[in-house]
Amino acid sequence: MQRHRNSIEYEVSGRYALFSEVATRIGGEKFSYQVPTYQALKGITESIYWKPTFVWVIDAVRVMNRIQTEGKGIRPIKISGGNDLSYYTYLKDVRYQVLAHFEWNDQREDLAADRDENKHHNIALRSVQKGGRRDIFLGTRECQGYVEPCEFGSGEGFYDGYGEWNMGYTFHGFTYPDENKDHDFVARFWSPVMTDGIIEFERPDSRQLDRRIIRQNRNVKEFVLGSNLQPVGEE
Repeated sequence: MQRHRNSIEYEVSGRYALFSEVATRIGGEKFSYQVPTYQALKGITESIYWKPTFVWVIDAVRVMNRIQTEGKGIRPIKISGGNDLSYYTYLKDVRYQVLAHFEWNDQREDLAADRDENKHHNIALRSVQKGGRRDIFLGTRECQGYVEPCEFGSGEGFYDGYGEWNMGYTFHGFTYPDENKDHDFVARFWSPVMTDGIIEFERPDSRQLDRRIIRQNRNVKEFVLGSNLQPVGEE
């Protein structure tokens, strides 16, 4: 896998995670995917540091701990009032190494003046050192995550030497309206293969991904430097 000059590498861990499979939400039940999705890792990385000037691209994830699940009885609040009873299946004792880099969002010409790679990379590295700028959640809010810097591929992982594991047909991520020229809201799907604990992700624009347009030609929020976005150097 390729490292980029603006790459960041970090380890994220937690007691529980719930990267929920949408097909299991019928009736309020939730069941976690065995590994984090691209979108979940992108969200974690954005919690470390993000600005609309760029888009994080997740290159790879390494599963460090054995994949284990634990079921819990949950009493979520019903929209109509009161409580309901559901069973959620969480991942237990999770730890992942993540490799990611950022690319300029070409749809954001209004933020061209903020395209300072060295500035954003250094802020991202400092944010990793501090454990992120915002709270880290592993798929859902009740699953707190903790971030620290690492060297991707270092240390001993449970699946080292394990071989290939086809994870089945899963959700990959969303392409938001301000990330594509047609301003569509798109869902992406794929069939990842984990090799010796490592999943190398297809890029969001890869032809290997299946796409479903959820909404077409959406409005995109505008940013104005000095108004609702800080100018270069004011972080």
